[in-house]
Amino acid sequence: MTTPHPFGRALCAMITPFTRDGELDAEAAARHALRLTADGCDGLVLNGTTGESPTTSDAEKTALVRAVREAVGPDVPVVAGVGSSDTRHTVELARAAERAGADGVLVVSPYYSRPPARAVEAHFRKVADAVGVPLMLYDIPGRTGVRIGTESLLRLAGHPRIVAVKDCAYDLLGSSKVIARTPLAYYSGCEELNLPLYAVGGAGYVSTVANAAPGPLRAVLDAFDAGDTAEAARLNGLLLPLTELMMASGLPGTVTAKALLDAGGVREPLLPADRETAGRLREAYETLLAAVTARGPAAAVGPVPAGARVAP
Repeated sequence: MTTPHPFGRALCAMITPFTRDGELDAEAAARHALRLTADGCDGLVLNGTTGESPTTSDAEKTALVRAVREAVGPDVPVVAGVGSSDTRHTVELARAAERAGADGVLVVSPYYSRPPARAVEAHFRKVADAVGVPLMLYDIPGRTGVRIGTESLLRLAGHPRIVAVKDCAYDLLGSSKVIARTPLAYYSGCEELNLPLYAVGGAGYVSTVANAAPGPLRAVLDAFDAGDTAEAARLNGLLLPLTELMMASGLPGTVTAKALLDAGGVREPLLPADRETAGRLREAYETLLAAVTARGPAAAVGPVPAGARVAP
């Protein structure tokens, strides 16, 4: 039987820090992982879109998993993104992540080639059969051009190693149906749906915004679990301005997260945020910080002081 929260509740889709020369900075990644787990994250997702997986090599992906695994120890769930448009390559990445210490793998729908439902299901099953760790399926049709259909998810839920879904399909009805009919743990991949999905039985979230505000995001779930739905809604509302700037401003979340954290560069074809954007992000963050700290430690968030860098 799948546990309700197989990878925890509050997961961060972690950025991948680079050095000034544009190389993987494993030490900075380890420091960032430790900060996140100290400030409210109980799981980490590496090598996802926020982690710039399209532009990191297979060797860098493996090195990142090893570095974070060593830093956070055995008790923090580490999920590694291994998705690609090539089933054989995805299997290789999944096996490498397992060997490097990942507790699970995040597998996105094969993209660009737009395979039909039967082929998508076969892709996921082949990966699940190839490893000994559980899978989180990633449903994000806006990027892949392929939806993991409701009927497909109902069938895939029967595989013993397919245990979770990262949901970016913007289909609360469809997600609710799968939650009601299967043991799959549903994680919101869209911050504005964290609370609604949790309220209908979701397991938690995988969040880019958590790179900067892990405490306030987790506080929403904590308030809901405590039965204070009004407080959960209030805290959720406080997060919306920062969420909108980070995730709906026309820039990828990787770019906005690194700008807010002063976390070094991004790899091309992405370009860094300009100074004005970084200023607006910091202003929204400081407004959030002031609002949550005014209410006491329940929604505390570690400060991101100006000039404090995740990566040198």
